[in-house]
Amino acid sequence: MNKPVANFNHDLPAAQLLRDDEVILLVDDDRMIRESIAEFLRENGLPVIEADSAAALRQRLGEFNVALVLLDIGLPDQPGSTLIPELMAAEPDLAIIMLSGVADIQVAIDCIRSGAEDYLAKPVKFNEILVVMRQALTKRRLVYDNRKYQEDLEQANFRFQLLHQLSLKINSVYLTTTELDKVLHAILVGITANEGLRFNRAFLALFDEAQEYLQGRLAIGPSCRDEAAHIWAEMQQKEISFFDMLGGLHDCAAHDNTLNNIVERLHVPVSNDQHILIRSAMERRSFLVGNGQAAVPVDQDLLELLGQGTFVIVPLFSPRAALGVIVADNYVTGNPISDNDLSMLELFASQVSLAIEHSKLHSEMQHKIVELEQLNHELDKNKDLLVEAERYSALGQMAAQMVHVLRNPITSIGGVCRILLKKVSDPEWKRYLDVVVSETARLESTLGELFDFVSLAEPDKSVKSLYPLIRKTVLLVQPTMLKHNITWQVDLDDSREVLVNMDSRQIRQMFLHIIRNALEAMEQGGQLQVTAEVVDGWVVVRISDTGLGLSDASLTRARDPFFTTKTYGSGMGLAMVDRIVESHGGTFMLSRKQEGMEAVVELPLAG
Repeated sequence: MNKPVANFNHDLPAAQLLRDDEVILLVDDDRMIRESIAEFLRENGLPVIEADSAAALRQRLGEFNVALVLLDIGLPDQPGSTLIPELMAAEPDLAIIMLSGVADIQVAIDCIRSGAEDYLAKPVKFNEILVVMRQALTKRRLVYDNRKYQEDLEQANFRFQLLHQLSLKINSVYLTTTELDKVLHAILVGITANEGLRFNRAFLALFDEAQEYLQGRLAIGPSCRDEAAHIWAEMQQKEISFFDMLGGLHDCAAHDNTLNNIVERLHVPVSNDQHILIRSAMERRSFLVGNGQAAVPVDQDLLELLGQGTFVIVPLFSPRAALGVIVADNYVTGNPISDNDLSMLELFASQVSLAIEHSKLHSEMQHKIVELEQLNHELDKNKDLLVEAERYSALGQMAAQMVHVLRNPITSIGGVCRILLKKVSDPEWKRYLDVVVSETARLESTLGELFDFVSLAEPDKSVKSLYPLIRKTVLLVQPTMLKHNITWQVDLDDSREVLVNMDSRQIRQMFLHIIRNALEAMEQGGQLQVTAEVVDGWVVVRISDTGLGLSDASLTRARDPFFTTKTYGSGMGLAMVDRIVESHGGTFMLSRKQEGMEAVVELPLAG
């Protein structure tokens, strides 16, 4: 048989028609014909393997990735034509060209109907084999490329629809914690679903509120990946929202010990700033790790935890802060991760970042709403306290001045009259002097009663938490601070409950007087700062302002009941503060700072 060598690289470029691992299988029991055709094909750059029977054919199919079979009809153990349905069922992409020593049109038609691409009668010219093979492989590649194109379209459609629904979900409402978990779960489904990015596993790790460590939050693995495909198919069939279908997806990490172990152990302190996960998050930089190597050192503990040396890390961040990372790999299939996979994962990561940022905004908004509601509640509850404090301050100042101005003269008059009563004997003069004495005594009693009216009763003590009381007192004067352009800072450690045996009404009134005096000293604006600390069984509360302050002379008389300045409140108020603190077993100090004043209240802790 003639064996001319054709320009196969021009007629049939192997790179376009065969993938790197694909071969041609030549099946013929005639050794001379088989070896001649095989030698010709190899000379033209095609990888060829051989078989001489149906049994050998089946064995070769199990050992190699066969793209095309040149199949002789007359095999010794089974007619080649009967193998066509079996081959097509096992390998739908397989191209089959039949070879026969008998030119029978009906046999050729039957073979082609069964799935063969063409039929050649022996002896066959080698160039004719090349032409037929080229046509069969070209058709096969077109079918493969078309199917791949359809798969890519479906994959892109899944990504587009999921990202569209995620955008609608994120932009339509502020996300509660429950809603955020739902969105995060959906994104991990998109990363691992067969219609999505097709990663085998995806892990989500987020920073804690204090930004002290990175902690695993959610994970999706192969079981969820398979289930997600069913969920997506049902969603398309019923034409309903993907989020409506997510209720059927269970928490994979909760049912997969491996995933659960990884998520729980994925804990990296922010202080470990050379760890690849921390660097990815803080530097807002993606890393593709291959065989344990990346652009930066890869922590060995991370490799052992994932049990995988090839994975991708994508950062999550908002304009305000780093949020966390997504880690994805192909733990099951071992498929390589391309730059395109990384780019698409970054797109999904942007949706995660947006969802987390919306959730944080929602949380902050809810916190502000609660704070405003608390402020309104305190204003409604304590508006009488403000009126009473104002009235008390004015009445105290008036009473102090009245006692100071009137008590000494009245006492003198009463004393002189009592002396005169002892020295006169005239009944009429005694009657007049008795009237004067009795009236002066009544005035003294009235002044005493007035002073007692503004004085404090004995405290009604019970053990209560101090810090909430301080916060509520500051909330009470917030409108005044806003009106006078005064900023404030309250630094209290709420992680520890500070208990004091106190009359909460008197203690609140005491703090209110101190704060009001501070605000009165900052009519043109300033800063109020309230701090507290626990020291050796005492709680020390410091209230400082940036007001005008007091001179040394005024400071020594500041707590005098009869002393007052326009700069720092009334002496009566500070005297009341001193008395309340003293009745609770504490101390009160007032000192001048470089800018403004500082009041220090020390109270003993309960127990």
